[in-house]
Order: sequence, then structure tokens, then C-alpha cells
Amino acid sequence: MSDIFNKLLVLRTPGIGPAKYNELIRKFESLDAVVAAIGIDADVRNNVLREMDAAQSMGIKYISDDDDLYPWNLKQVKNHVPVICVRGNLETLKKDMVAIVGTRHATATGMQFVADIAQTFAEHNVAVVSGMAIGTDTAAHRGALRATGNTQTIAVLAGGVDYVWPTENESLYWEIVERGAIVSEMPVGFVPVATNFVQRNRIVAGLATQMILGEADKKSGSMTTVRFAIDYGRQIWAIPSHPADLRSVGPNSLIRSGDAKLCMGADDFWKIQKNNPDQKKNSEKKESDFNLIDMIGTIPVSESVLTELAKKTISEIKSELVVLELQGLVRKIDGGYVRG
Repeated sequence: MSDIFNKLLVLRTPGIGPAKYNELIRKFESLDAVVAAIGIDADVRNNVLREMDAAQSMGIKYISDDDDLYPWNLKQVKNHVPVICVRGNLETLKKDMVAIVGTRHATATGMQFVADIAQTFAEHNVAVVSGMAIGTDTAAHRGALRATGNTQTIAVLAGGVDYVWPTENESLYWEIVERGAIVSEMPVGFVPVATNFVQRNRIVAGLATQMILGEADKKSGSMTTVRFAIDYGRQIWAIPSHPADLRSVGPNSLIRSGDAKLCMGADDFWKIQKNNPDQKKNSEKKESDFNLIDMIGTIPVSESVLTELAKKTISEIKSELVVLELQGLVRKIDGGYVRG
């Protein structure tokens, strides 16, 4: 534990991240020498002590890169995080991993597709890694959690492992704590800012051997994650979308450039049994679980089509659309609805 304490003293010192940490280790040749050389501020020391006490009270563990539990793939990344915080089942860190990422504004069809693939990976004993954002990330985690057993998914957070964000995913957070693992490089109790999400994406890309990209516009955070994965030599897959939808630009461009392989479903990874009536029934049930807003994109969708997608009556659809219009989330054009 003293080794973890010293590493945290260095890492929690302002201006020192993984790259600077490694530079200091090379220069002074030992962790103890680094601690002595940089002169740890009393405030930093007290903050680390408080953080470690809080972590212990919540059952949060620190995993150092010289620990056997530290994920092997992440350790191969240059200037990887020397210490990660983990809340949940540590055994999840030992599994093979696949990362699944995409837009927060995914369609219901896109999320169902992602969830089905995630479930198949989990059923084949591969942990699904994502960032617990709404949309694609949520679909990936929930799909993995459909599989029986534990250690099925890993959520990498931009804040501390105890900071639930977004708040809409609080129930998902606790389910992952119980059946998977929450991971972060940030201090316990840390509230993230925008730049921390890029750091989070670097870890998502580093943990897995493969990455699957769902719907994503070209400048989305998930495309940043893909770029990290490409730099790390990971195998990239992309799920194609309709060219008229901006959420297709990310995956379609990667397929066209040859940076990603075309992903058509779980069959690309395993032979899946076809024509299973129970599977079809479950699929229909899952689609109705998504919100109406998730079924509306840049292409006008009529009320009748939405009734089919949402498995609701026309009056229910009309009522929900009125609310969404008032909120400015959707608007009606050409006889259908698009995002506002």
C-alpha cells in the first residue's frame, strides 16, 4: 500500500500526468527518489490520505501497473496510467475485452444493434468496455448485462469512480458495480471537466483488443476514441448507417478509408443460431424499451412508423410528440418528425 501511496503522491501533484510520471521515474530511477526530489506539498499529502480513506470506505481499490490485475492491453500503451481506481468486481479486469462506442444521440435501431452485439460478446466471455454515456454506450453496457453471470462489462469514467455521470444512468452504474467494474484514473470524488473525457477515451481504447464503432458524426468524442485505438494498433470495426444521416459519417468514412472493417452483426465474430423464436420475441421487447426521441433522426419519420417502432398506439405517440415539440427536441417537416 505504501507503493500505491507514493505513486498517488506523485500523480496527484499538479502538472504531473502519466507521461511526466514516467519521465521522472527514468530521471531519478526509483519512485522513492522521485518523491524525495519533487518535494511533496503538505496539501497534496493530506488530499491523498483523505482520498484513500474515502476509497476504503466505499470498497474502491487501487490497481497499480505492477499488479497482476492491471489489464495487460492497457499496460502495453505508451505512457499508460500508472494507477487505476476500480469499483466492482476485480475479476472483470482479467477478461478479454472489446470496446463499443458511438454517439449519445443514437437511434433506437442503432442501439438495439449495438446491444445485441454486446450481449453476444458477453455470452462468449468477453467483457464489453464503454464510457457509460447515454445512447450507444448505455446500449453496449445494457446489452452485455443481458448475459447471465457477472464480470460482463466495464465502464470507464471521466470523473472519479464514485461520481455517477450522467445522472440518468445511476441505476446502470450500480448494476455495473454489482456485475462488472467501474474504472477511472481520476481521484475518488473528482468531478470531471471537458478535457477529462478525452483522457477517459484513451483508456477505453487501451483496454480492448478490438473496437466497434456505432453511429457517430465525424467530430464526435467516439471518433477520438477510435483514433486512439488506431494508434494503439487495435482492430477497428464500424457499423454502417444511412448516408443521409449525419450519424453515419463516422463509421462510413472509416469503412471507406479502410481504417475499419465492415461490421454487419455478431456473425462477424461468431456463428449465431438463426430463426430463434425466443430471440425474436426478446428483440421486439427490447426495442420498445427505448425512448421515442431515440427513434427520430435527421430523416423525417411519420407517426405511423413511430407507432410500429415504439410498439405504442397512435394516441400515445401523438401525446409524446407534443411534449417533445414543446421542449424543442423535435420538429415536424414533410409529414414526419426530425430532431429539433
